[in-house]
Amino acid sequence: MRKRKLLSARQSLLTFALAALAVTSVASAGAQTRPGAGGPRRPEPATVVVPQEQRGPVTVARESEMECAGFIEHKSVSNRFEIVGAEQEQEQRTFAEGDYVYLNGGSQQGVREGQEFAVVRPRGRFKTRFSRKRGTLGMYTQELGRLRVVETKQNVSVALVTRSCDQILFGDLLREVAPRPAPVVRAEQPTLDRFAEPTGKQQGRIVLARDGREVVSKDQIVFIDLGAEDNVRPGDYLTVYRRLGAGKITNFKDKEVTPGGSGGFESWTFRGGKFSNKAQRVEDPDDGHYRDTVTTPEIMSRRPEMPRKIVGELVIISIEARTATAVITRVAQEIHTGDFVEVQ
Repeated sequence: MRKRKLLSARQSLLTFALAALAVTSVASAGAQTRPGAGGPRRPEPATVVVPQEQRGPVTVARESEMECAGFIEHKSVSNRFEIVGAEQEQEQRTFAEGDYVYLNGGSQQGVREGQEFAVVRPRGRFKTRFSRKRGTLGMYTQELGRLRVVETKQNVSVALVTRSCDQILFGDLLREVAPRPAPVVRAEQPTLDRFAEPTGKQQGRIVLARDGREVVSKDQIVFIDLGAEDNVRPGDYLTVYRRLGAGKITNFKDKEVTPGGSGGFESWTFRGGKFSNKAQRVEDPDDGHYRDTVTTPEIMSRRPEMPRKIVGELVIISIEARTATAVITRVAQEIHTGDFVEVQ
């Protein structure tokens, strides 16, 4: 009996303590939400201020495109220095960013520590049937990367490859790094007009693409047969187009892919209709010769002048005497070598 009374008393004390705790919690919450001078307030949410990112002008090409584009120069520049060795030449014969290579010039030849060179590889005189210009357009030269001289000896220098666009080999030539700033994107970028009329300005063609590509797209490098002699400049925008109807998807000449007959296409039993469902129209509906249908070449031969097919846009990033290097900035579809270009 005594144990039951003791247990009951403990339960009552526990119930009282829980009730008191609940009242205190409610009062505290009310105090936090209740406005009043000097009274506790609900804490304000933290505000995070993110500084606005500082961005420079937007350029038409990235640094990698500007340093690795290549060029077709009409008159080759003599090169004094070339890569003749490397620190790890026993283990490898191709070199890239982070490798140390040796140059055939040192302090005796005027090479200085910290001097930077562009690595180039002439590939040969370039001729193409796409250009109306006679003779060669110049020496096609790849740009393979950049290196910096870290130590000079009397007749040899050690250089670190700081950028590689492709594998670097023994015999690759060096040139002084010339400034080549990327053109800035124009402030007002109009929508690519796929049916724009010709401007009447300089016209040329895409004669080559970097790495020998024949189908190219946005941000890729191409070479055009317009240069300093044609009064074009870095930063010029050009429309890329091809003539409508150039190239055929079939070799049927006067015939079409689908038979053009007007008989023999119905079943013997149900007679669904004697005409071919995909054939072109008859030449003369009033003539009565329903088997004579028109052909696509016939229609194309008598139509008026049609709009040209605009496939993209490019911007010149550097020029030579007879050619220019450009980057494709916008496309409506794939671009081919041989496509025409016109200054906007």
